[in-house]
Order: sequence, then structure tokens, then C-alpha cells
Amino acid sequence: MIDNSVARIKANPKYQELKRKRSSFGWWLTLLMMVVYYGYIALIAWNKPFLSTPMGSGVTTIGVPIGMGVIIFTIVITGIYVRRANGEFDQLTREILEDAAK
Repeated sequence: MIDNSVARIKANPKYQELKRKRSSFGWWLTLLMMVVYYGYIALIAWNKPFLSTPMGSGVTTIGVPIGMGVIIFTIVITGIYVRRANGEFDQLTREILEDAAK
């Protein structure tokens, strides 16, 4: 019974669509995160004088807000993924399960 249900789900075109969309979206977000994170790390490695430039007359350097930007970017793309997963991906999953239950 379980094998039959799994086979029906795997054969469902909506399941293939869900796999394709979720995988593609995940890879794009991964690529964006890697560019931002490794870009920041590369900046640390190759341009320390820029990052250590003070902002104004205080002790805060340019590197601090850029680092905070990386953290905020991570939170934002996580929110984007969760919003799409809770909307489009969950709807497709419900439709797939309804089709499999027939």
C-alpha cells in the first residue's frame, strides 16, 4: 500500500513541478548567500584597510555595518524562502497528497 502511494506521488506531474521549483529556488538562494558571505570574507582577506576605515569620529569601522548587512541579508532570504514554502510549495504539496489519496 505504501509503495503504491509513493509510486503514485512520484509519478504525479505536480510532484515533479514541486521538486523542480523547490530545488531551483534553493540553489538560487544558496548562490546568493555564498556570493554575499564569501564576498565579505574576500573583502576581509584582501582589503583590510577599507574595512578598518573609521566611520565619522567614532570607533566604529566600515566593516561593522557591512557585517551586519550580511547577517540581515541572511535573515531576509530565509524569510523569502519561508514565505514561498508556506505558500506555493505547501499548496502544491496539499494538491499532490489529495491526488494520491484518490
